[in-house]
Amino acid sequence: MFSLFKKKGFFSLEEKQCIVDAVKNAELRTSGEVRVYIESRCSYVDALDRAVEIFQHLKMDQTAERNAVLVYVAVKDRQLAVFGDEGIHKKVGNEYWSRVVSEMLSKFNRNDYADGISVCVKEIGEALLTYFPYNNTTDKNELPDDIVFGR
Repeated sequence: MFSLFKKKGFFSLEEKQCIVDAVKNAELRTSGEVRVYIESRCSYVDALDRAVEIFQHLKMDQTAERNAVLVYVAVKDRQLAVFGDEGIHKKVGNEYWSRVVSEMLSKFNRNDYADGISVCVKEIGEALLTYFPYNNTTDKNELPDDIVFGR
């Protein structure tokens, strides 16, 4: 699937910045929120179950329009998932999430990890823009844009 990231800092500073910039840019034109969570091991057999747990732990289910999306990667277990809250999920459906994960995997298979995540985030941003466009009088950044590194 994809090889292990560097042991200590998964990404270079430039790669981290590329991912954070992708999150910021994705959120510029939408009320939606995107977070990226990276950890070594997935404590569940199904990465989607772990993504849901993290989603709730990060309080991503508390956005006003229920339009937050988590991109989850378990490096050593070579698992990943994308989980969208009910607001965006109702709009795009399961096929959309499967396609986004598939596209990210194809980048990972070419060792383009940071680019795979960044492209995934950009694509999610486009979907959020379609269904939850930015409103400059009511929108605010409800969640941090940084990458969350787990254990």
